Amino acid sequence: MDKSPDAFRTISEVAEDLDVPQHVLRFWETRFNHIKPLKRGGGRRYYRPDDVDLLKGIRQLLYGEGYTIKGVQRILKEEGVRFVQGIGRGEQSVTTLHPEATQAGVREIELPDGSHLYEDEDAACARLQQGLSPEALHGLQAALEELYECDRVLSSLKSSGEVPAGE
Repeated sequence: MDKSPDAFRTISEVAEDLDVPQHVLRFWETRFNHIKPLKRGGGRRYYRPDDVDLLKGIRQLLYGEGYTIKGVQRILKEEGVRFVQGIGRGEQSVTTLHPEATQAGVREIELPDGSHLYEDEDAACARLQQGLSPEALHGLQAALEELYECDRVLSSLKSSGEVPAGE
């Protein structure tokens, strides 16, 4: 039986719907303070329909448009949660951001897979100084996000006593 569109979703349902692992959703919670699922006993997360739309918008910006986490944070700050939720529902177009992003010193790089990477001047300078291609930077950012999530999971396990603090 399908749930009502207004029903809350579990993390496993949302992860499956967005085609991302559950740990990515938990990681995004640490990077985007606008993601606030309802938490019940045992830490189980329940996502409201607006939460799911926000996550879909974030996913589209990160994976579909190639924005960095910092770039998505900037969009949330400048355009607001409703704008990103609209992207998640397919009601807003990301293309409206491109002119403003360029004016704000953010440049767009098209990657070979057709996705886009947006970086500000500081990130571009750092990448060039390191001799990194946009593709390598994109891969390193993804790896860094996974490492942050691993660190968060380990810290959580240590604080719960499941892993001794010295290990």
